[in-house]
Amino acid sequence: MEYSIKELSKLAGISARTLRYYNEIGLLLPLRTNDAGYRFYGEKEVEQLQQILFYRERGLALEQIKSILFQNDFDILSALYSHLEELENQKKRLDGLISIVKKTIRVKKGEEEMSDTERFERFKEKVIQENETKYGQEVREKYGDASMEEASKKMKNMSKGEYERFQNLEKEILLRLEAAVLARGKAESEEGKEIVLLHKEWLGMTWKTYSKQAHLGLAKMYVMDERFTAYYDKNVPGCAEFLKKAIEYWLEKDDKVDTI
Repeated sequence: MEYSIKELSKLAGISARTLRYYNEIGLLLPLRTNDAGYRFYGEKEVEQLQQILFYRERGLALEQIKSILFQNDFDILSALYSHLEELENQKKRLDGLISIVKKTIRVKKGEEEMSDTERFERFKEKVIQENETKYGQEVREKYGDASMEEASKKMKNMSKGEYERFQNLEKEILLRLEAAVLARGKAESEEGKEIVLLHKEWLGMTWKTYSKQAHLGLAKMYVMDERFTAYYDKNVPGCAEFLKKAIEYWLEKDDKVDTI
């Protein structure tokens, strides 16, 4: 069965403009275009659009989705199992959040008590699970199981203040990176150094011990691993590259690195 662009947009619940944009960037090409210029999509394209929407639901950037779908060894069945696993993990996280909201309501009504640790437990578990899903395999292979387990342990044991600082650092790093890139700043600038300082502090909150070499290795992954790149470049392209250059410059600069 074939669908016109209007029919497919209605079927998928997205706009025809979105489909045209997917065509422009080579993410989803129509099966054929008639003499009048109207696009038509077949079964293969419908299936591909479903995959795009699944990956979008998981938070992946369009360029990242494109690189996945057009791999020579891309397998739809494997992708579906991956989607299922991620959605089940999301369900667990949501169930946990629903549980803590219900308990907080009972606390506010005077029916139950809750410690400050409990208030943030589910949020920390969410971060731990996301890190394990996205980066667990690479971290375990590169640094060993102990490193990943230690990071998770430090996250779980964070106090309310520490966890708030951890979150605020992450937000500040992203905002300052985006501002620096938009202003066409240099990684070698003082602002670049300040961002590296913040990044080091952020890493130190989950790492057992800080290592300059590990920091440099992570910086390379930011541009080599598309998941890291997608995270930093979500709003402003070039942030991952800026951060990598800043880390490399300031950590390799001279003995002043010890003050970073």
